[in-house]
Amino acid sequence: MTGSADRHGNGGADRTVSRRGLLAMSSLVGAAAAATVGAGAATAAAGESARDRGERRIPFDGARQAGILAPYAAHGWFAAFDVEPGLRAAGLTSLLRTWTDAARRLTAGRPAPGDDAMATGYGPASLTVTVGFGASLLRHLGAPVPAALAPLPSFPRDEIDQARSGGDLGVLFTADDAIVVAHALRTFTRLARGAAHVRWQMSGFSTSDGVVTGRDATPRNLMGQLDGSGNPRPGDAGFDQKIFVGPSGDPAWMRGGSYLVFRRIRMLLDEWDALTRSRQEQIVGRRKDTGAPLSGGTEFTPLDLGRQNADGSLAIGASAHVRQAAPESNDGAVILRKGFSYFDGVLPDGSPDAGLLFLAFQADPAAGFTRIQQRLSLADDLSRFIRHTSSALFAVPRGCRPGRHLGQDLMESL
Repeated sequence: MTGSADRHGNGGADRTVSRRGLLAMSSLVGAAAAATVGAGAATAAAGESARDRGERRIPFDGARQAGILAPYAAHGWFAAFDVEPGLRAAGLTSLLRTWTDAARRLTAGRPAPGDDAMATGYGPASLTVTVGFGASLLRHLGAPVPAALAPLPSFPRDEIDQARSGGDLGVLFTADDAIVVAHALRTFTRLARGAAHVRWQMSGFSTSDGVVTGRDATPRNLMGQLDGSGNPRPGDAGFDQKIFVGPSGDPAWMRGGSYLVFRRIRMLLDEWDALTRSRQEQIVGRRKDTGAPLSGGTEFTPLDLGRQNADGSLAIGASAHVRQAAPESNDGAVILRKGFSYFDGVLPDGSPDAGLLFLAFQADPAAGFTRIQQRLSLADDLSRFIRHTSSALFAVPRGCRPGRHLGQDLMESL
């Protein structure tokens, strides 16, 4: 699952804690790694109340769309929209203006026009709204499709449901409250009537404040593994170049933006649970209790892929997930991974329909997700215990300045 045990919600930083009077958080995206602390310990130390957490605000406007580098959120909903067949550029521009205005209001804790009062009395709860464009939308508009939006290849063991894949527009909503996220999706759906409709939507969950104990604690996924230990961090050498399109990138409207790969990954939990803990650790390449690599150290100790056990065997096995996902094994490929667990009941055979809503941001999917996944699908022991069931790819343009709307550079280029 492309970094299932090495996926982190904010590029290696933990949840930002904002007291009243600091709710603007205007420098969050530019300084995500420097401005964050462990959620559980910091909340206890600061005596932050539930109301304070509900009033946290992540500014919508900025050089980059805030959801890319935002801290952990307890809830994530992803919706793909298809535009109506007769929609033209003017109609899409109107929709993007309307959505942008709504996103500014909702992320600031204010109602959008025609609000249904679903979230009355709720704060913004760190709501973020991130919007991307699919290749099908650009073809609909008659616009050139960037090479980076070429369809993802098929991978071994894929079980992709096309009805829950693709889409003209992709919108990621994240927040620390489920009502706030559901309200944001409902608002966008309502405001899109006549212009676009939901193609599919999925919801997931992550760690809530105060649940995980210990300073700088990393959440676990449904396999019980600490999930996010090895993600790249803002400030790492080459981070911006690997995650965001550079100043000379083509097309110009994507400069400063990022490409988002979405995958719904079902975990074969019954088969996984039948393994011994030792075997699970060997498959992942990390200790299950601490998240430390089997090559030694603590959770955030760099992998030592050359380290051997006393018997001469590799400490991190040749087919271990963390070895196969590591940049050293993939010509330096790096992706910024975010994700939310999901649990959607049981399948007809009684097995859990559960796993990960996986999101990967990168400057070029061919050099990022695709390169890594091609290796994982063939050589990673973990791939035998997961199935990719949904897939989508979106171009996420740069963020907005005040007075401008999402995708304005694209629309003005038509």
